[in-house]
Amino acid sequence: MCLTPQTVTGQIRVLEGSLKGSLFKRVGRSLEPTELGELVFRYADKMFCLSYEMLDLLNYQQDENILFEVGIAAALSKALTSRVLLSVVPSDGSMHLACYEATHESLMERLRGHKLDMILSDCAGESLKYPEILSKQLGESGVAFFSSETYSKPFPQCLEQGKLLIPSRGTSLGQQLVRWFDEKNLNISILGEFDDAAMMKSFGFFKQGIFVAPSIYKQDILDRGMMLLGETTEVKEVYHVMFAERMIQHPAVKRLLNTDFSELFAGNDVKVKQL
Repeated sequence: MCLTPQTVTGQIRVLEGSLKGSLFKRVGRSLEPTELGELVFRYADKMFCLSYEMLDLLNYQQDENILFEVGIAAALSKALTSRVLLSVVPSDGSMHLACYEATHESLMERLRGHKLDMILSDCAGESLKYPEILSKQLGESGVAFFSSETYSKPFPQCLEQGKLLIPSRGTSLGQQLVRWFDEKNLNISILGEFDDAAMMKSFGFFKQGIFVAPSIYKQDILDRGMMLLGETTEVKEVYHVMFAERMIQHPAVKRLLNTDFSELFAGNDVKVKQL
């Protein structure tokens, strides 16, 4: 806003005078919002959201090339997220897609700060904390375990005989897997945990341990010389889309909400099979 600290301080004091109360309190060497400050912030945030919504609607009507900024959780499969996004981006060049990859927590912070239009993630629970964030489940897939080696025990006990490559425990899939191992009383040995699904698969393709992937990619992975140890639907990779309420009029978001992805998540999408 190109304002000096003194100007901002002066404006805060004027606002406090109008409201007849303090917006901040000193805690040690820092300032924290008072109850009044928290209340004012919530309303100010709604006001900014409305202003962003108005500007977005005007841009959608006037711009020939609409920018669509999407955050993608690193834990998700790149092939599947690519197909989801390509299905809603028009082929006439009227939309400029910008993708950013990070952890779910980082993406949620950027989404709430109006720095992203939408995020694709495997976690939806956090969106329930924020009434301004809407979410929809696009689909889900069971998981399969692959290795370059064979083991003597049946599945899932064979997982105890090798070292595992799994998604980070900070991801939804990683947490599900750890619980599933406990429920099956499996004494597993973890070689590595990964925030990035592609990196985990790369380790597996270099014949470094047992790795997990969505079952819909089973044939593709088998074609690359890996062996299927087993699969389960008790653990699922779930895909959610999250966006601010103001974004519901964005052409790409509207298209995505109206698209049926059942064939994609059933593993019947030809383009995904070819990836």
